[in-house]
Amino acid sequence: MDFVDKNIEKYVEALSDKESPLLKEINEYTINHVHQPRMLSGHLQGRILSFISKIKHPKNILEIGTYTGYSALCLAEGLQDDGKLVTIDKDKSLYEKVNNYFNRSNYKNKIEQKIGEAIKIIPEIELKFDLVFIDADKKNYKNYFDQVIHKLNKGGIIIVDNVLWKGKVTDISKNQNDKIAVYINDFNEYIKKNKKVSKLILPVRDGLTLIIKDEN
Repeated sequence: MDFVDKNIEKYVEALSDKESPLLKEINEYTINHVHQPRMLSGHLQGRILSFISKIKHPKNILEIGTYTGYSALCLAEGLQDDGKLVTIDKDKSLYEKVNNYFNRSNYKNKIEQKIGEAIKIIPEIELKFDLVFIDADKKNYKNYFDQVIHKLNKGGIIIVDNVLWKGKVTDISKNQNDKIAVYINDFNEYIKKNKKVSKLILPVRDGLTLIIKDEN
């Protein structure tokens, strides 16, 4: 899942901005107590999300897939003073723990936490967004994109996680038995064909796609 050499990653992390104490706490808690801790964005990817958000300085952010709240707090670092981040997850078991993290952060009044199926919640949101992070069930990636692209301002950015899926998408003919690899590959091809957006895949962790909306 990690495409960057571990020694290089450690070097990069050591010379980049550090995690805040709260982010470090979330990182450690997730690794030690939560199912599938590899889903956590972690230090390097978290700093990338934060950096993109700070560059974009969004008014509103949408996150699909809250997990333990690490990525939401990283994205929130770039919000405008009166900005808002809406994050959606269907896992009720983590809600109180994550809500506690949000309430202890500098962004507690800027984050709205929603529980339920994102595919049903997104159409009900009336906000327009400048930045969207998609990191939820891979089967619905195309559906999420189709829903959020209409809620994204021109020039807005969509970040999509896990787009390399352990490298299996590079030889999909040999990995047809991995349904998620097939879903992700279909999504990647779908985005490639979209002429109204610019797109770039970064081989960081499990792959991040950056998408800019060029046309309405």
